[in-house]
Amino acid sequence: MAPSTMRVIFDTDIGTDVDDALALAVLLGSPEVDLIGCTTVYGDTLLRARLAKRLARLANRTMTALPGAARTLTDRPVWWAGHEGRLFADLDEEAVDEGDAVAYLVDRVSSAPGEVDVVAVGPLTNIARAITASPSFARDVRHLWLMGGRFDSTDPEHNLKCDPEAAAIVFGSDAPITVTGLEITTTVRMDATAVTAIAGAGRLGEALKAEIEQWWRFWNAEWNSPHDPITVLTMLEPDLFAFSPEGRVVVGADGSSTFTPGGGRTRLTTSAPAERVAHEIVRRIVAAA
Repeated sequence: MAPSTMRVIFDTDIGTDVDDALALAVLLGSPEVDLIGCTTVYGDTLLRARLAKRLARLANRTMTALPGAARTLTDRPVWWAGHEGRLFADLDEEAVDEGDAVAYLVDRVSSAPGEVDVVAVGPLTNIARAITASPSFARDVRHLWLMGGRFDSTDPEHNLKCDPEAAAIVFGSDAPITVTGLEITTTVRMDATAVTAIAGAGRLGEALKAEIEQWWRFWNAEWNSPHDPITVLTMLEPDLFAFSPEGRVVVGADGSSTFTPGGGRTRLTTSAPAERVAHEIVRRIVAAA
C-alpha cells in the first residue's frame, strides 16, 4: 500500500439527504483512499447499508457495509423523510455484511493505531458508542472528520440535534477532530450544471442524478448544499480550506454547538472557496465511475 493511501471508514445516515451518497461517491472516486468500510446510523440502518452497498456496486466496487445504531442514545424520535431507498425497487435483495458496526469501528481503529481516519456525517451515535466501548478508540483513531454543528449562531444543526448526548461524548473525548458546520457547507451549491456532469458518469452517475432530483423535489428546490462531500474534502484536500486553532466544542441539550479556542483537540473549518470546492466534488464523483 502506498504511503499516501488514506485508510477510511465512512459512518453515514445515507439515504435521506442526498449529500451522503455524494460523499460516498467522492470517496470512491479518490485513488488515495482505501475505503475499508461503511457503517450506517440512525433509523433503518439496514436499508441505509443496502443503499451504500448498491451505490458502491454501481461504481464496480466492493465495500464492507454494516448496519449500526438505529436508535439514539436516549431513544429520541427518528426523523425519517420517507423516500429513503425508494428509487431501487429491488434494494431488499442487496446483501450487507454481518457483524456489529460499533465492534467493527473499534476493531479496525484499534488494530492499526494512528492509521485509520473516520469520516462521520450523520448523528454521532456509532462513534459515541465506539468511544464508550473502547477507552483507546479516541487515542487510536488517526482523525475524526465530522459534518455537524453551526458555529455562527445558536441554532442547532440536524446531526447534533438528533443525538446531542452522543455528540457531547464525541466532542468531550480526546480524539483529534475537524468539524465542518453549516455556516461553511451552506456557502457551496450544486446546481443543474453539476448534475448534468454527474449524470454522464455511468450507472453510478445516473443513480446519483435520480437521488439528487428526488431530494430537490422533497424541498421544492433546484439546488442543494453538498454538506458531506465538503467534509470529505477537508480530509482529502485540506489546502483548499482554512481552519481554526484547536479548541473545545460544547454541545447543548438541544444540539446547539459552541466553540472555544484552547483546551481541546477540535478545530473548525472556517472558510471554503465555493466554486473550487464544488468543482472538486464533481470531478471526484465522475472519477468514481
